[in-house]
Amino acid sequence: MTWPEGVGRLVLEEVDSTNAEALRRLPGLAGPVWILARRQTGGRGRRGRAWVDPPGNFAATLAMRTGEAPGRLAMRSFLAALALGEALEDVTGLAGAFKLKWPNDVLLEGGKLSGILLESGGQGGLALGIGVNLMAAPPAEPGAAFPPVSLRAATGLQVAPGALLDALAPRHAAWEAVFAAEGFAPVRAAFLARVVRLGQPVVARGMRAEQHGIFESIDETGALILATDSGRRTIPAADIFFP
Repeated sequence: MTWPEGVGRLVLEEVDSTNAEALRRLPGLAGPVWILARRQTGGRGRRGRAWVDPPGNFAATLAMRTGEAPGRLAMRSFLAALALGEALEDVTGLAGAFKLKWPNDVLLEGGKLSGILLESGGQGGLALGIGVNLMAAPPAEPGAAFPPVSLRAATGLQVAPGALLDALAPRHAAWEAVFAAEGFAPVRAAFLARVVRLGQPVVARGMRAEQHGIFESIDETGALILATDSGRRTIPAADIFFP
């Protein structure tokens, strides 16, 4: 696949965080640009968690300005997960090996292979950060829902970060085009076709409470729909665990 027209590509030897760099560059951005770092010194994940990047792992952020409302920006985490899953299949040839966990994690052999972090830069600006354990996985945190896994340890394959970006950028651009033309519905349908635990029990753990139920679907905004003993519940944000 060819690099998408109109999308920039910036490779940095070292940066504190590709998302932080993207947010710094947003005010002067002429068009979307992928920022790839060979080394991050201050990577971060969801809810302020640290994101550890051993050498050879993938750390990149797409900086873009969309002019969209926050709710629509949040939907982009789903199309990013879809694009990443497809790109990983492209570079490994392992069709069907990469599964998705709501809302945007990519799993391999039941372990967490990647993380996706969206941050708003205001006025429709977006930093869409993606980290992938290509060469090594960090130690599992206590109580982690899924232990980290690396592509090399799980499959024996070694993929360079630049090669993954070359596959990811066109895949993401293709989903961006679908999203722009048709909205979230086709993204939602494709995500549900790849997501794990659909129709099965899950635990949705939020900041203050947790809910147990059957993972029924996701709604038109991407929120999790749980069928619980006390009725249907719509959950916009939570960490998912499998009982």
